[in-house]
Amino acid sequence: MGRSRYRAAIGLLLAVALSGLLAACGSSSKSSSTNSTPAATTPASTTPAASGPGAGKPAVVIGDKNFTEEYILGALYQQALQAKGFKVTLKGNIGSSELIYKAFTSGQIGLYPEYTGTLLTAIAGVTAPPHSATDAYTQTKAFLEKHGATALNPTPFFDSDAIGTTKKYATAHNLKTIADLKPLGTKVKLGGMAEFRTRAQGLVGLKKDYGINPTFVPLASGLFYNALDHGQVDVSDLFTTDPPLSTGKYVVLTDPKHEFGFQNVAPVVKQSILAAEGPAFAQTLNAVDALLTTKAIIAMNAAVALDKQTPAAVAAQFLKANGLA
Repeated sequence: MGRSRYRAAIGLLLAVALSGLLAACGSSSKSSSTNSTPAATTPASTTPAASGPGAGKPAVVIGDKNFTEEYILGALYQQALQAKGFKVTLKGNIGSSELIYKAFTSGQIGLYPEYTGTLLTAIAGVTAPPHSATDAYTQTKAFLEKHGATALNPTPFFDSDAIGTTKKYATAHNLKTIADLKPLGTKVKLGGMAEFRTRAQGLVGLKKDYGINPTFVPLASGLFYNALDHGQVDVSDLFTTDPPLSTGKYVVLTDPKHEFGFQNVAPVVKQSILAAEGPAFAQTLNAVDALLTTKAIIAMNAAVALDKQTPAAVAAQFLKANGLA
């Protein structure tokens, strides 16, 4: 599919996702990457409501990590809370889970969107894989509650790491599963962000569980598909909600050992903030996450990564369509 046709299809998908969710809300009765990164601190895109449950409550700083989907999640949380009168600042593009959790525990931020499986392995040091998405969430919440924090409701969508390559390379080397990389040894170049090299749900786990031994090539966020296209790497760590995977140009190698676990998103927030802000704070974030289906998040990722809209603009469109802003 050509780029213009693909963008048109993504635009239609976004419109359908938004209109469909709006209709659902009004009826009878949550990896992609991009070269565009927001400034370290993103000013409020809207002015907090003069009235509402958040009016007069203490200010809160939200953080997000260093790729497109996180920028969108941060903007969604910020704008939805502002619409309820909460005073919120968004500190964007902080970095990996390891870095953003340090910012969280040191008090630089009070809230951020996190992937349950990543928190368990990269932060909590859990080595035994969860049995289900519910198990991953339960373990995540239990860990956080031991440290004065908690996880709010998880999103319906999950965004897992995956190992992908071009269809051409997969065909040439008969690659179908991650295990098929083993005979290639160090000849195969595996790309990923720097932290992928040392994570259990990363190169460490892949070597242990599949016996592969690729040459690792560190890549900045946003360069995975470009590196694959230009032969800088042969295979790469990707995300299952990346819009380019819909083009048919790339394939994802199956992961029969479930190396990458369960990765639904949940807002990680300090318990002291929930107490100070009142019940509407958590209710607002839960309402946003309840709408974040796989279809919706892929459409928003594509609007930013491919159509070059800003995360704030895409978030505003989504929230407005669903009556949350």
